[in-house]
Amino acid sequence: MSKILIRGAKVLGGEPQDVLIDGGTIAQVGAGLSAEGAEVVEAESKVLLPGLVDLHTHLREPGREDSETVLTGTRAAASGGYTTVFAMANTFPVADTAGVVEQVWRLGKEHGYCDVQPIGAVTVGLEGRKLAELGAMHESAAGVTVFSDDGKCVHDAVIMRRALEYVKAFGGVVAQHAQEPRLTEGAEMNEGVVSAELGLGGWPAVAEESIIARDVLLADHVGSRVHICHLSTAGSVEIVRWAKSRGIAVTAEVTPHHLLLTDELVRTYNPVYKVNPPLRTERDVLALREALADGTIDIVATDHAPHPHEDKDCEWAAAAMGMVGLETALSVVQETMVDTGLLDWAGVADRMSVKPAQIGQATGHGRPVSAGEPANLTLVDTAYRGLVEPAGFASRSRNTPYEGRELPGRVTHTWLRGKATLVDGKLT
Repeated sequence: MSKILIRGAKVLGGEPQDVLIDGGTIAQVGAGLSAEGAEVVEAESKVLLPGLVDLHTHLREPGREDSETVLTGTRAAASGGYTTVFAMANTFPVADTAGVVEQVWRLGKEHGYCDVQPIGAVTVGLEGRKLAELGAMHESAAGVTVFSDDGKCVHDAVIMRRALEYVKAFGGVVAQHAQEPRLTEGAEMNEGVVSAELGLGGWPAVAEESIIARDVLLADHVGSRVHICHLSTAGSVEIVRWAKSRGIAVTAEVTPHHLLLTDELVRTYNPVYKVNPPLRTERDVLALREALADGTIDIVATDHAPHPHEDKDCEWAAAAMGMVGLETALSVVQETMVDTGLLDWAGVADRMSVKPAQIGQATGHGRPVSAGEPANLTLVDTAYRGLVEPAGFASRSRNTPYEGRELPGRVTHTWLRGKATLVDGKLT
């Protein structure tokens, strides 16, 4: 593999430096490095980050290849600056056995646009009745460390306790989709003023908050780790903040769309805004931003949820829930967190690379941009502003809520262990 000199990049948004990649490793970082024998990437005014890590991606394969495949999903990830993604278990068949998680892992190895780490199901078939093969999935070639029934809540407290106890033995984590099912029967959007005016079934904040409260107490009782998926309400923030103040081993994520969009958009009845958990209020959005800034919320995760055209281009009640997010996540975070002064680029690297890699135990990712580290890197043109055009997405699906919206920032280059997967905004 040839040498690559990234010249004049603002590493983590700091002073311009040169970064020399030799093979799969960062060889040198400093000013005025020699370009002899190296391919030069001019990066003046651009920001260099460690490759992004997404702890919450739906790749759909096996079973729903009409929505996404491991190939198209990893291409979308590389386009968005990601060098590793964690693939959720709600596939067909469900990733609840060593065989299925190994299949997903091997597909990731074959396609290579980014690393793919499967997430194993907590319960068989995501049915919430019987623990899945947690130990076997961990001991498989995929080495699963994160388990989630995302898409469904592990609503039975006994099952959740047993899962927490089981994964504690090998340092794993249970990632909970916090949604009390009885409180959300027939729900179609956030419960509040807008749902009342539109006459749509309301999804109360307490349905999320009650599960989070229960699970942090269970994690404390067991002495295990729990991770909260796509936290979306101001009340949930306060519960996690309280739990952390008690020393409970809880981490939490927020999606880009919950940092930017509100339930007011549902007035359009455009199913592209239908998502689980639902878009909340402006008050919730501001609380989520503040919590991400102060570290109460640990990471940004995309919840990239691709759907084919026919599943979203229909009446609101029949539409599938979910949005694609890998290719727009960094732009939304720049818009909501960096351009507002809530986070600097070092903070973005922490929330979108370092901490998700730590939570998911993604070896070689989320590392410092320094000599001797793996060359998993993302270069961003932060001065760019442009309209989101889903026709140009690498994802197989187009269900983005940002179509036609102007967003800042554009990933120009992504390197996976020194190999360019994205060059000048084009996949290799």
